[in-house]
Amino acid sequence: MNALIAFLHHIAFLAIMLTLAFEMLLLKQPLTLATAKKIQRYDAIYGVAAGLILIIGGLRVMYFEKGADYYMHSAPFIIKMVLFIIVGLISIHPTMTFLKWNKTLKQGVVPELTDAQSSKLRGIIHAELMLLGAMMLCAAMAAKGIGYFGS
Repeated sequence: MNALIAFLHHIAFLAIMLTLAFEMLLLKQPLTLATAKKIQRYDAIYGVAAGLILIIGGLRVMYFEKGADYYMHSAPFIIKMVLFIIVGLISIHPTMTFLKWNKTLKQGVVPELTDAQSSKLRGIIHAELMLLGAMMLCAAMAAKGIGYFGS
């Protein structure tokens, strides 16, 4: 069961990475009705995957891996959680931007997105991807006991 739960956790993390990469690629193109709708779908998948990561990760910490006591004494794990919170907070701006497109898209109109806005969104998404990469490093370190400060 541990392997299945770990696999699902990793798949959800991969989904986050892929959806962000797809969003960034679509934001490099001129915005059309089709690309705007795809970006919204990818962002929705991102949200679901983030929720799954929290749920599955919590289950792993509490029931399927080394236990909460171990993880609460692991500097890389704590850093990973802080990074996850930061990613969640900086993802609010792109998500709110994409949600604001709903009314325009329902009218069949392409949302207005300036080059500066597109560049800002891509920058935020790039930062998210970089922080998620750092989370992967922290996860590997925590799994190997690096930075463990318990007794």
